[in-house]
Amino acid sequence: MSHNSHGLRAGEIAVIFVSQETGEDPEGYGAAAAAMVALAEQQPGYRGIDSTRDASGFGITVSYWADEESAVAWRQNPEHAAIRDQGRERWYQRYELFVSEVRRGYSWER
Repeated sequence: MSHNSHGLRAGEIAVIFVSQETGEDPEGYGAAAAAMVALAEQQPGYRGIDSTRDASGFGITVSYWADEESAVAWRQNPEHAAIRDQGRERWYQRYELFVSEVRRGYSWER
């Protein structure tokens, strides 16, 4: 899935989520992921998301936020926290998360 990823993002906060799925309950995972995108889109400061996952279940999702406070508020959202707990119990073998400020951005499109 990829949403709203065009344009320069200098100054935004990028939350980079790198994960490996367990393969357990793919329908539940898909529903939860879609619900989290819809919920994030309602959060103040949300600026977009880019996400990809390969056939082995390895994925990278980058969500973009207006500022650090918006990114922290997303992390603290109770619905997001509940799904995160389910992910740890069921859907993820492992994950890493990185938070970074976007210093520069470029885009190109054919």
